[in-house]
Amino acid sequence: MRRFLHENSLSLGFGAIFVLTLVGQAFAGVSDFNDQRVSDGLDPISLATFLTSSSFAVDVMENWQSEYLQFFLYIFGTVWLVQRGSAESKKLAEAGPESDEKQRVGPHAKRDSPSWVKAGGWRTTVFSRSLGLLMGALFLLTWASSSVAGWAAFNGEQLRSHEDPVSWIGYLGHAEFWNRTLQNWQSEMLAVGSMAIFTVYLRQRGSPESKPVGAPHAVTGQTG
Repeated sequence: MRRFLHENSLSLGFGAIFVLTLVGQAFAGVSDFNDQRVSDGLDPISLATFLTSSSFAVDVMENWQSEYLQFFLYIFGTVWLVQRGSAESKKLAEAGPESDEKQRVGPHAKRDSPSWVKAGGWRTTVFSRSLGLLMGALFLLTWASSSVAGWAAFNGEQLRSHEDPVSWIGYLGHAEFWNRTLQNWQSEMLAVGSMAIFTVYLRQRGSPESKPVGAPHAVTGQTG
C-alpha cells in the first residue's frame, strides 16, 4: 500500500484536494445561495437540493470546461509553438510532430511500447493524438454541460423577474453567457502564458516544471 501511495502520490494528492475543494464549494455555495433567497423573501433550500440545482452545476461546469480548454490548446499548441528559454517549450529546432524514429512509432517502437503504437494505420494515428483528442472532447462535453446549466439558471432568474425565458440557442448568443465564459477562458490563457515566460528566468528546485537551478536562461526545453 505504501508503495502504491508513493508511486501514485501526484494524482492521489491532487484528487484529494479536488474533492475537498468541491465539498467546500458545495457548502459555501448553498450558504451564499440561501442568503440570496432569504433576502428575496424565499425559504432556504437544503444542501441536497442545491447540489442538483442548475446554479451549482453551472459554477462547476464553467470551471471544468475552462481547464480542459487550457490543456487542449496547450497540448496541441506546444507541438508547433516554442518559447526560447522556457522549460514549458520544446527545443526551438524540434517544433512540429517530430520523426517516427524520435517518437518511437511503427517500426521504431520498442518491445514495451503500447500495442497501438506497433499496430500502424488508424490506431497509431489516433493513439499518437489521443491525449489532445481526449482533452478536446472533455472540453466540448463540459462546455455543452455548462451552457445547458447556465441556460436553466438564467431562465430561472427570468421567471423570478417575471420575464420571458429564452431558448438554448438564444442563451448561447446572450451577453450573460459569454461574459461568464470568457472570464474563465482569459484567466486560463493568462496562467499558461505566464508559466511559459516565468520558467525562462525563475526556478523551482526539484520540480519537473522548472529547469535545473543552474541552467542558463537561454536553455530551452530542459527540465530539472
